[in-house]
Amino acid sequence: MQIHKIYFFFSFFLIIVLFSCNNEDPKEFKNKIPLKETWKKGGEFNADSAFKYIKKQVDFGPRVPQTNAHKKCGNWLVNKLTNFKLKVTEQIGEVVAFNGEKLPVRNIIAQLNPSSNIKVLLCAHWDTRPFADRDSININQPIIGANDGASGVGVLLELARVLSLDSLKLGIDFIFFDVEDYGAPSYNSSFFDLNSMNDTWCLGSQYWCYNLDKNYQKPKFGILLDMVGAKNAVFPKEEISRQYAGYYLNKIWKLGSYLGYGNYFKKKIAPPLTDDHTYINKLAQIPTLDIIHYDISPITNRYDFGRFHHTHQDNLEIIHKPTLKATGQTVLTYLYNI
Repeated sequence: MQIHKIYFFFSFFLIIVLFSCNNEDPKEFKNKIPLKETWKKGGEFNADSAFKYIKKQVDFGPRVPQTNAHKKCGNWLVNKLTNFKLKVTEQIGEVVAFNGEKLPVRNIIAQLNPSSNIKVLLCAHWDTRPFADRDSININQPIIGANDGASGVGVLLELARVLSLDSLKLGIDFIFFDVEDYGAPSYNSSFFDLNSMNDTWCLGSQYWCYNLDKNYQKPKFGILLDMVGAKNAVFPKEEISRQYAGYYLNKIWKLGSYLGYGNYFKKKIAPPLTDDHTYINKLAQIPTLDIIHYDISPITNRYDFGRFHHTHQDNLEIIHKPTLKATGQTVLTYLYNI
């Protein structure tokens, strides 16, 4: 994920119109009085375990496609998910990068209770940025991606571990998308012609969407986790998520507040951005929301992904276990309330 993945900024008028047309359940707003929520207690998410999974990925080094670190990390993910007794498959293909280079894509898919009639999609990207185009030093060197990449994967792995030991009958497709962060670079933090540059990102999820098996049982909805590990993370209600998966987004944000994580799951509305969920919504037509750190920068007064984003500061030092706990526990508990 990167500052140039912002899908487009609406005009003031369009923002007002779209914000009034989300997918929230109208029953929740009857007489403008929210109904009282009753939540079932879910399993226990272990932030220490998630942190260890993040550290393991970081220890491999930058997970850039066509590198040894990328290959080793992918093999480790497959082995770990197999050890959780999940049904693991790999989608292997080829995509074309912004510079015309052909890149191998390796999407890793793990299924829990694949025969269940009700399925949910949980996803994150596992590759990292091949250059630090928002840094002031070593800008042509790849980043370690502790938050942008490893944090979402770490939370997913811990969710998979916990759920593999539980009796929950819900079907879950865990998908670890490849080649998400290979989009066109900008070395001056300026915006590209967004209409032409957007699709250079999220190549793994685009490949998955375009190559779905005709017999694939689509999940009821999906949750994307991206940059969910930094201290003081802010998860707003992002507009693409609101448009396509507003009902689920509002439920999860209410649950986050109920669990005491309202300082992360903010009620604020954020402009739309291009991330893996954009293509899952538009191409695969699976309602999918994005839990992502995305907040107003005090420096630029624009929405941004943190001062460390796409720099060499995106290392293990910025990962905060309370943030991992807030993210993982909220998602885990929601799965018990479907």
